Amino acid sequence: MSLRILLTGGTGQVGWELQRSLACLGEVRAPGRQDLDLADSDSIRQTVRDWRPDVIVNPAAHTAVDRAEAEPELAAAINATAPGVLAEEAAKLGALLVHYSTDYVFDGSKAAPYVEDDAANPQNVYGRTKLAGEAAVRANNPKHLILRTSWVYGRRGGNFLLTMLRLMRERPELKIVADQIGAPTWSRLIAEATGQMLAQCLGPNRRPEFAPWGTYHLTCAGETSWHGFAQAIAELARIEPAPKLMPIPSRDYPTPARRPANSRLSNAKLAATFGLVLPDWHQALALCLGE
Repeated sequence: MSLRILLTGGTGQVGWELQRSLACLGEVRAPGRQDLDLADSDSIRQTVRDWRPDVIVNPAAHTAVDRAEAEPELAAAINATAPGVLAEEAAKLGALLVHYSTDYVFDGSKAAPYVEDDAANPQNVYGRTKLAGEAAVRANNPKHLILRTSWVYGRRGGNFLLTMLRLMRERPELKIVADQIGAPTWSRLIAEATGQMLAQCLGPNRRPEFAPWGTYHLTCAGETSWHGFAQAIAELARIEPAPKLMPIPSRDYPTPARRPANSRLSNAKLAATFGLVLPDWHQALALCLGE
């Protein structure tokens, strides 16, 4: 198998891992921002038409959740318009589009983990633009995989893990939100799961009748709060002296963008269709920090 794979956002925390996990599937091209401007539809179309990929993998996004409240047009261009253009161009080539979305398409009011068919009700600009991107993908290319994930972290980029590792060494006490629940998900596991899904869909051993196109939730197993996540980071990273981590409610840490209280996503559909089950978030964190 040798696929031509076009990867957006190759320097991001998920994109960087994808460059490695997808390399065994074929030739991966990951143009930089100077060559592929996701805020420019013409740039997107030209890149896809020049490369003519078999697969487009799109982890790139405007992910600065609070900043998106102040720049909704840019967030919409990257998160909503660009995926639609990628889907349209992929459809012309008969190519598969893999697009990543977020738990923030939900309002967090459900008492149980969200399943793929639950009604979306985003509470911030980021969530609304990501939901619009999902709709654009579905409307323009039936051959797609939309992968919703949550609380993504890794050893590069900007994320909660790296922020906590820095702050815990700078401050003796930190106040951490304890009433938002989700599953921290290591970017490497997202990339590795994506590679396995693509191998099942397009690899030499694929079943001819296997066409699992649609939306899937893809997170680590288990659940915790941001406070619980921070406690695990301090423990596993052996921060000394250990900082005091104070649990606080969301109302005591106001942000421009509202966050869902429940970010838990059910991965049952992913397991049933692809046979993939990501490890518990705590185990994944230990692996990440053990590097």
